[in-house]
Amino acid sequence: MRSATPSFSEQFLPKLATVLREGYGRRELRADVIAGLTVAIVALPLSMAIAIASGVGPERGLFTAIVGGALVSALGGSRFQIGGPAGAFIVLVAICVADIGVAGLSTAVLMAGVFLAVAGFLRFGTYVKYIPYPVTVGFTAAIAVIIFASQVKDLFGLTLAGSEPAALWPKIEALWQARYTVTWQAVAVAFGTVAMIQGLKRIKPHWPGLLIAVVAASVVAAMFRLPVETIGSRFGELPRLLPAPAIPDLRPAALMQALPYAFSFALLGAIESLLSAVVADGMTGRHHRSNAELVAQGIANIGSALFGGIMVTGTIARTATNVRAGAHGPMAGIFHSAFVLLFMLAFAPLASAIPLAALAGVLAIVAWNMIEKEEFWMLLRTSSGDALVLLVTFLLVIFRDLTEGILVGFVLGAVLFIRRMSEAAQVEERAPIASEDRADELSEYDSGTATGEDVMVYRIKGAFFFGAASTVGAVLDRIADRPRAFVIDFTEVPFLDSSAAHSVELLARKMARKGGRLYISGTSADIRRTLLSLGLRAPRAHYAVDIEEAVFAARRDLAEAGGGMRPGAVS
Repeated sequence: MRSATPSFSEQFLPKLATVLREGYGRRELRADVIAGLTVAIVALPLSMAIAIASGVGPERGLFTAIVGGALVSALGGSRFQIGGPAGAFIVLVAICVADIGVAGLSTAVLMAGVFLAVAGFLRFGTYVKYIPYPVTVGFTAAIAVIIFASQVKDLFGLTLAGSEPAALWPKIEALWQARYTVTWQAVAVAFGTVAMIQGLKRIKPHWPGLLIAVVAASVVAAMFRLPVETIGSRFGELPRLLPAPAIPDLRPAALMQALPYAFSFALLGAIESLLSAVVADGMTGRHHRSNAELVAQGIANIGSALFGGIMVTGTIARTATNVRAGAHGPMAGIFHSAFVLLFMLAFAPLASAIPLAALAGVLAIVAWNMIEKEEFWMLLRTSSGDALVLLVTFLLVIFRDLTEGILVGFVLGAVLFIRRMSEAAQVEERAPIASEDRADELSEYDSGTATGEDVMVYRIKGAFFFGAASTVGAVLDRIADRPRAFVIDFTEVPFLDSSAAHSVELLARKMARKGGRLYISGTSADIRRTLLSLGLRAPRAHYAVDIEEAVFAARRDLAEAGGGMRPGAVS
């Protein structure tokens, strides 16, 4: 018989090994090469733009896509996941760099990689799916707002009096004070880039609009010698080779400084990566291995840190592009990394001419596309509880902290879920009637000694747990003041925890003090085991298969006791 628990290989075997076992021929190779090239064309400008917005050089975004992307695809649990720098990390990385520097960032990325790998081996990937949907929608929308705010400076070519603040309100104040330094040439380049990307998306949706628009903006800026800032003017020429691997600072003081950022990176990385894998599953009908994916993300971040990259995660936009481009399996992601490396080797000098306003336009579109607008408004309209979780997460991420927003949103969502489940638990009265085949047996006990008020039957519906225990227990306790025999039916109770069992045990004590008795019917094996563990055994409680058997036993006991159970007769 097959075990219900997946084996180690079923949870951690990379999808690449699965695909190669199935057979990998020329047709599959061609599909993955084309898909990898398509994704690389999208990833090239995007990786540089995300790195620049994160407060580091554009080359670090390329290192991340090359090293991290290849490791995610080679070791991951998804056929189609594309790894690389993600827009969701811009804020966290920028704050980390401003606080502990680029060296500290590398330490934090390496630690986050270790955390992710350990979480995967501990099989925590299964639990990430329990994060409420309003939380993911809220934090994604908040990140989009923050990304857009971080691009306003380059979109308008502003010159700030000092460094750009990381927090939103101070950032807005600094940008507003610099409003008179607008460079109209930068505005034209930025909005021209946006217009071209959107136009190509409508007219030629299969063309690489991001790359075409960035190249066109670069050509126009160079031809007309526009006074706009470029990658070269701010960062110098891009390197043509990957750097030699170097171990980040692992001294205790450096580790302690990086620890909070590493935890935030790991938490967001797990959510973002597995959410991206779920999106790919929905597009293809496949199923990813969540724990294998976390391990791969961990190893990829360790590799990225060793080569000077930033945080790696699964990226929804590039993964979706990979699927639409007809990828067959993980080799497409490996080819994507190889093509990005090839582009860096061949075109690094030309990349220096890319205007930062053009890359800001690219990220403005990324931010707009990140917001799940229909889902956001739907959650606001359909449920006050979901709307509360959504808005609390959204506002905390924007004005406080991303990790705090996720954790508070998760806790608030869990509390609302408990409340809803508690309200769903019901207690309803049932008539104490047995079936016809027991009518003759009951007739000898129905001599007037057992009336309808002596035997009362109630059925509990829904999960009976700590959230509902006090409410349901209070109802049962109030009802139990009247009858001498009380039947509780658990047929429609799927789950009962120790708190609920304790409330039933208190009810049995009350019945015993009044000379009555509790009858329990319809329990599953697990529910009966929980009740028995708290001392609900005979003679304090009588267990029956169904209501009919419980009612029969109650009337029989009442008749044999001479019409009433004496106080203290049942211990």
